[in-house]
Order: sequence, then structure tokens, then C-alpha cells
Amino acid sequence: MDAIVITRSLPYEGLLHEIVEHNGVLYLGGIVPEDAGLDMTGQADDVLRQLKTLLDGAGSDLSCVLQVTIFVADLADKAAFNQVWKRYFTAAHLPARAAVGVADLGPGVKLELTAIAARR
Repeated sequence: MDAIVITRSLPYEGLLHEIVEHNGVLYLGGIVPEDAGLDMTGQADDVLRQLKTLLDGAGSDLSCVLQVTIFVADLADKAAFNQVWKRYFTAAHLPARAAVGVADLGPGVKLELTAIAARR
């Protein structure tokens, strides 16, 4: 198991690695919006943009994403999330995905995302 270090200033720095690689598979830890004041559309765009940036930094890309888990504070927000999702993932490549409703992700945070991706 190897950690891939992406330099970002995070409140949980030193507690975990954002990306761990094992046998050519990338495991991305929880990605939350940088601005919890945004609505679901804004937070979804923020989180998916971060996912793309992290994958690029690890030598991969969105076409290599195998699985995504989305934790949402309100399942009614899934429709707004799906509209943004379609801008990042096309019918040509749709990873396996699950959405889980959770009670609390932190003040104002509407979603958190984890992903598994292959190396490019």
C-alpha cells in the first residue's frame, strides 16, 4: 500500500491520506465541499471538481473511476446532484455508484464523496 500525497491545506492533515494506492487501484478518502455555504448544485460541482483534480494529480482521470459513494445530508438533493454528475460522467463511462443518507456531515455540508479508480 502506497500513499499518494497531494499537497492541500486540510483540517485533518496528518490524520489520513487523501489517496492510497494498492496494486494499481486508487482509493480516495472523503471529499467535502470547500465552501459549505453553497447550495447542493454548487457543492456537487465543487466536490466533483476536487475529485477530478485529485485524480489528475495521482496520474489518473475521471474515465478511470470504478466506483463512487456519495453521502448526502438530504436524499431529496439527489436530483440536483445528478444534474451536476452528468457534466462530469457521460454515458460512455458511468462508474458504479451508491448514495447514502446520513444525519450530519458538518455545518452546512450537504455531501461527501469517496471513490475508487484505476491508474491510467
